[in-house]
This record gives sequence, structure tokens and C-alpha cells, in this order.
Amino acid sequence: MKESSSQVAIPLPWQQGIWQRLMELQEQGRFPHALLLSGPAGVGAVQLAEALVARLLCQMPGEFACGHCHGCAMLASGYHPDLMRVRPLEKSRQIRIDVIREVNDFVNQTAQQGGYRIITLEPAEAMNQAAANALLKSLEEPGGRTLFLLMADIPSQVLPTIRSRCQQWTLPLPEPEACLGWLEKQLGDKEEAEFWLQVAGGEPLLAQALASPQARGLRQDMRELFDALVRGGEPVAEAARLSGQSVDSILWYGIAWLEDLIRLGLSGDTRRLRNPDLLPLYRQAVKNARVRDWFRLLDYAREQRRLLAQGANPNPPLVLEAWLIRWSALLRS
Repeated sequence: MKESSSQVAIPLPWQQGIWQRLMELQEQGRFPHALLLSGPAGVGAVQLAEALVARLLCQMPGEFACGHCHGCAMLASGYHPDLMRVRPLEKSRQIRIDVIREVNDFVNQTAQQGGYRIITLEPAEAMNQAAANALLKSLEEPGGRTLFLLMADIPSQVLPTIRSRCQQWTLPLPEPEACLGWLEKQLGDKEEAEFWLQVAGGEPLLAQALASPQARGLRQDMRELFDALVRGGEPVAEAARLSGQSVDSILWYGIAWLEDLIRLGLSGDTRRLRNPDLLPLYRQAVKNARVRDWFRLLDYAREQRRLLAQGANPNPPLVLEAWLIRWSALLRS
């Protein structure tokens, strides 16, 4: 895929196939009025959506947006009159009905630049039921040259009535050869790219994030904590080394490591581990607990992470302590 201006949103290298199919639909006059893009967060649904927004609002598009016309200049400035972005408001995890009413008003207006009107909505699963129901009429009768771009990490959590009115495109995990070159360029080292892509479960954008200095520091702190728990350390005292860190990120790592433990415990196959550098700690851990106990702890971690995301648990430090106490109990059993 050819390079474009750094100021112009373009699809990521591993999205070339899906981009070409979308462009073919547009050329054939069969472009949908509503797209629901989904897939793992680290695959780049948002980046693909931004590339679509840029090209559709460009007044002189080629393969991508030109980056130079008035439409591109307005988009680069942070405001385009024919683009409306919908996200949860600050300190809110929901998209509410009053925002969707503004969307409906926007849809009824004429495009000021004579092209597309575009509404991006992210994440689509953040709409509460009233908001989703309010959006249905606009999705059914959007008018000409209107595009709804919905993005969802978990499309099953989007109301079926919304999903049925959208053309759904799922972005799969890319093949390693499709993204390793890009990741190597970001990290500056081939072995680093391969290692972090494995840790990230094949999600290249997540791999890039995990390789950042801050994320590396958290991972090292967690590795030291894991080692301390294996050696009999007190979980509440050991939790202090994670002070100030995101509990959501800590639980994400813990979930990935538990999944590794379960893989190792069930099959003994080390080739499927996402974190092969933790194998010595894993081997010690699997001696001390049954696989079904690791499954229970995994379910607990996933549920606590879900509750934190919904704002249903007001005390994240207590969540962390309770989770580490369960870890420690298993390691000592």
C-alpha cells in the first residue's frame, strides 16, 4: 500500500483487502448507508473508519483522501460541518438519548459541502436502550449520501435492531506477515516486533501500545509481583508495587497470564503461550493448583474488569487486592 501524507488518515497495511472491497462497493454505487465495524481493539477498526471519513469528505479523492483540498483542510482543523462524532461524554460510559436526538437533527440537514454527511459512533455498544431506539428511524431512512459509521469491540452487545440495519464488517486478526513489517518500523527491531505481537495475541496496535515504556514498566512490576506470590509473598503488601497503575490494565495482564496457565495446564504445549518469557513462573504455578481453579480465577477477573468498565465498582484498589488474594491462595494450595 502506498504511503500518503502523515496528516491524512489511511488504512493500515493489513487492511488493504477490506479497503479495496469497500472502494469497489462505492464505485459500483452499492456503498451501504450504515456500516458496523468490529473486531479486536488492537486491529484498527477506528483507523479504518477514519480513513473512510477522510476519503468520503475529500473533494479530490484518489485511492485515499488528497490531504490538500478544502474538505481535507477542514477535517484536519478538527471541524467539518458534514461530520458528527458521537462518543460517551466525559465521566460517562453511556451514549444517551439526548445526543442521539442531535444526530437525528443533523441527519435531516442538507450537507453543507454538497457531499456526504457522516456520523461516527464509538463505541456502538455504549448506547443505552433509549438511545439505540431513538437512532432506529435515522438508520432506516437516512436520506441520500448519508453514512453511519458504527464501531464496536463487542458487537453482540449492540441491540439486534441496530445491527440488522447496518452492514456488518468484522476485522479479523491479521496474519503476522501482514503486520510485522509495520510493527518493526514502529519499534525499530524485528525481534521486539515478533515478541510484542505474540504477547498481544496477534493485535498489532495493542503490541505497539504494550511495547511503550510505561506498559513495559507495568508488565515488569507484575512479573515481579507474580514471582513474589509464587515465593509466598503477602498479596496485600505486594499490591503496593502496583500503586497508581490502572487496575483495568493490571487485570488485562492477569487475564492473559491466566489464559496461558490454562493452556499449559491442559496441553503442556509451550508453543501456544502468549508470554513465553514467563514459562518458569507458569511451571511453578501449575504445580500448585488445578486447572479448574485457574478457570474460576479467570472468570472472576473477567467479571471484575467488566464491572469496572461499566463503573459498577467504585473501589478499584479493593478489586485488585481481592483478586491478588485469590491468586496467592491458589499458588499456596
